[in-house]
Amino acid sequence: MSRPELLFPLFAGLETLEGVGPKSAKAFNGLGVERPKDLLFLLPHSGVDRSRRASVREVVAPATVTVEVEVGAHLPPRQKGRPYRVTVRDALVEFQLVFFHARGDFLLRLLPPGERRLVSGKVEIFDGIAQMVHPDHVLRPEEAGELPAFEPVYPLVAGITQKLVAKAAAAALVRVPELPEWIDGPLKAKEGWPDWLAAVQAVHRPAGAADLAPSAPARQRLAYDELFAHQLTLSLARASQKRGKGHASHGTGRLQDKVLKSLPYKPTAAQIRALAEIAGDLAQPLRMNRLLQGDVGAGKTLVAFLALLIAVEAGGQGVMMAPTEILARQHLEGLAPLAVAAGVRLELLTGRDKGAEREAKLADLASGAIDLLVGTHAVFQKDVVFHDLRLAVVDEQHRFGVAQRMELGAKGQAADVLVMTATPIPRSLALASYGDMDISVLDEKPAGRQPIRTALISTARLEEVVTHLAQAVAEGRQAYWVCPLVEESELVDYASAEERFASLRAALGPEVGLVHGQLPAAEKDAAMARFVAGETKVLVATTVIEVGVNVPNATIMVVERAEAFGLAQLHQLRGRVGRGSAASTCLLLYQAPLSESGERRLKILRDTEDGFRIAEEDLAMRGAGDLIGTAQSGLPHFRIADMERQAGLMAVAQTDARRLLADDPDLSSPRGQAARLLLWLLDQDRAIRLLAVG
Repeated sequence: MSRPELLFPLFAGLETLEGVGPKSAKAFNGLGVERPKDLLFLLPHSGVDRSRRASVREVVAPATVTVEVEVGAHLPPRQKGRPYRVTVRDALVEFQLVFFHARGDFLLRLLPPGERRLVSGKVEIFDGIAQMVHPDHVLRPEEAGELPAFEPVYPLVAGITQKLVAKAAAAALVRVPELPEWIDGPLKAKEGWPDWLAAVQAVHRPAGAADLAPSAPARQRLAYDELFAHQLTLSLARASQKRGKGHASHGTGRLQDKVLKSLPYKPTAAQIRALAEIAGDLAQPLRMNRLLQGDVGAGKTLVAFLALLIAVEAGGQGVMMAPTEILARQHLEGLAPLAVAAGVRLELLTGRDKGAEREAKLADLASGAIDLLVGTHAVFQKDVVFHDLRLAVVDEQHRFGVAQRMELGAKGQAADVLVMTATPIPRSLALASYGDMDISVLDEKPAGRQPIRTALISTARLEEVVTHLAQAVAEGRQAYWVCPLVEESELVDYASAEERFASLRAALGPEVGLVHGQLPAAEKDAAMARFVAGETKVLVATTVIEVGVNVPNATIMVVERAEAFGLAQLHQLRGRVGRGSAASTCLLLYQAPLSESGERRLKILRDTEDGFRIAEEDLAMRGAGDLIGTAQSGLPHFRIADMERQAGLMAVAQTDARRLLADDPDLSSPRGQAARLLLWLLDQDRAIRLLAVG
């Protein structure tokens, strides 16, 4: 699929624009501008009022003002390093233009005495006299039309000036063709959005501050275009995955009933609803690609296990993938009693399985003697062959990418995929990072879970905390002590954990264990195993324990320097306690004085245990990129759309994109063809490739 000819002028080299040479073209790359079309999406972030005034008296200095003046005397500096001054007079008052390091002959040509000029710049009062240092603009009266009443201010990098960006953007705007409309007609009318060309022109020619706000119609329209293109790409990826025919797996309910009867509690309404959504997908001949999103302790594992049983009831096999060996073993321990109740065979496969034992497992897997497998990445190895893999459940603590999901699907003839995540993500972000998936949400806590008491304590009271801990340990309770993230260096983290470990061991004796990122995997596993078995009572750790460890007897979580952690991370850490029937406590130790945002973060945690509310707050405070760590989040980088202020547009874009593709899967209708132009404009190469393949 080649680029449409209509767009060629926008994809030419930057040097083809007036005023842009090879050197500035290179500097523009620092702004993410490589082609003329990129300038269209480099939006001004603020503006300067350049409307004409009769006199500088009309503004309160310091302020930017534009006035027509008569040029008076030039006063060159008497000694080196002093400024050059030019006296000018507007309609009411005389003032001075001030220049540093300027050449006299240049200034005499720019400001000839006795002539009239339009000057625009910042006026300040100095020793009672108004001054304008280095005017931004000096124009002849007949050139006044070149100066907009409201001048946009663009982002800059080294080697690029405002004048250069404005000139280049104006040159790029001249090349913009009229494009057919890709937004759904009724939606565009309802929102009152302008046409694309008009929107692009409007954002570069704002008439006032209101035109710069995310809520301005032209900006909303362009933000929507960006979200719509992104959702089209995700929907195409989803369609190409769904095109892979799946197995229709119909459960009989026989094994699920056995498990439900063996439980001491009833599943929550949210669990029942999520399971019904999953069962509905499994029964379809298309491949399932669903995200099971649940707060810490919402009972995702039970839902996932019942889903795996549907695969077994339908005559197939299921696999549950975990990111680490520790978590895989924990899943195995948690699921073993359920597997016994159901009467199915459950096995574990990790990188540790070697020799004859591994061979025997692989043979049983290939013959179908093993119903359910729990495993790590070892499941991806070539020699791992299933008899009839129907469902893969992925515990997505490690951001399982689309590529791995496909690879896992290839193990079974198009196995259904269910991804579990314990990070509650606000809906707008979930749509951005998982828009190619359907989403089930668990938003209730299972019965019998005790609320966790959260307290904020200043590090000045550290000794009291240690005394409190000693008492709890004496009563047979277990605790985590999480050490701060010191900068990004693992070595320093490790030193801080070692230090805390030494001081707690001195205070509490040999029942203190240590686990951190620098330990070899086997030692880490052994340290965790001792804590799980209750041999150690206090586990000092860096954030390696954030994910998934389950020790019901651990009822105390101490987080040192809690203000250094993000909200989502603190919420995950707190979720490591409160898993048994005993009341639990989470102590957030902070170093005073707290910054305003640090205080706000810790108070939100103290006041609520609702992960979704916490995630919404986190989004409001930190912004989308930070929330899930842009580097590994796969969260798209939007140039115009503002994930915090325009979150509502994302859901509309998803519905719209899915509807367009349902009506026109290969984008061949007039609106589909227009949408293809949008995908080219916004560099959605992946979508274009998928269309070409499709």
